[in-house]
Amino acid sequence: MLSFLRSIKERDPAARHNLQIILFYPGVKAIFWYRIAHFLYVKLKLKLMGEFIMFIVRMIHGIEIHPAAKIGKRLFIDHGSGVVIGETTIIGNDCTIYQGATLGGTGKERCKRHPTLGNNVMVGAGARILGNITIGDNVKVGANAVVLDNVEAGKTVVGIKGRTL
Repeated sequence: MLSFLRSIKERDPAARHNLQIILFYPGVKAIFWYRIAHFLYVKLKLKLMGEFIMFIVRMIHGIEIHPAAKIGKRLFIDHGSGVVIGETTIIGNDCTIYQGATLGGTGKERCKRHPTLGNNVMVGAGARILGNITIGDNVKVGANAVVLDNVEAGKTVVGIKGRTL
């Protein structure tokens, strides 16, 4: 928990102290409840209960995370309103996601249909990363970019349709 709070302080200059982060950061609350919902959904197979918890989180904080998504350590959802993280999404460690970003699917298939993010990925405000694609480590996705193809590690993606720089 302390490494999580420390990582937020490093990424957000507005974060003054741990109590402020715990009380007032909706992304922190969403991740806290996601961890419980994920345990219920995946480990105990109490799928409806996990979905209900995340429904309440969506209603209160406007952040939608499917309880089956796999999220690594120290995910920071900054100004989280409108963030959507789909069912088969995989997120690595130390990622940052800004408001309005979507990690979504492109169809109705029942297989892996959401993106996989490597470690230390930054997803800008309003960005859309769609489909069963892989975003490499240390990638930056610009605000409002629409990413439909794999992105190599260390790249920056901008635009509609996203292109690497």
